[in-house]
Amino acid sequence: MERTYIMLKPDAVRRGLIGEIISRIEKKGYKIADMKMFSLSESILKEHYAHIADRPFFPEVVEYMTSGPVVGMIVEGENAIKGMRLFMGPTKYLDAPAGTIRGDYSCNDRENLIHGSDSPETAAIEIKRFFGV
Repeated sequence: MERTYIMLKPDAVRRGLIGEIISRIEKKGYKIADMKMFSLSESILKEHYAHIADRPFFPEVVEYMTSGPVVGMIVEGENAIKGMRLFMGPTKYLDAPAGTIRGDYSCNDRENLIHGSDSPETAAIEIKRFFGV
C-alpha cells in the first residue's frame, strides 16, 4: 500500500469540483485516508515550492495558491503516486488527455486544479508538512 499527498487547488474548490474529483479518485480504487480543507500561507508555499521560489513567476504562484482554500488529502493504494499522477494528467492542460482530471476540467496552465507528490520521498515530506504525520 503506497501513500501520496494530493491537493485540490483553489480553482478546484472555487469551481465546485471537490466532490467530482474525490468521487473519481475513489472510483479509480484509491482510498482517501485523511482529508482537510485549509488556507495556505506564503511561508508554507515557499517551503512547498522551494524549487521555484526564486523564479520570477513565483509571486503569481503565491497569489493563485492563496486566492482561496485548498483540500489536502492522503491517498492510499497500489502504486498511488504514479497512478494518481497519470490520473491527474500533465500540468499543461492542452497536453492532458481526456479522461484525466486536468484534461477534463483544466482551462489554463496557471490554474491546473490539482497537485500530487512525484515520489515516495516527496510524498512523505508533503504528508508530514500538511498533516504532521
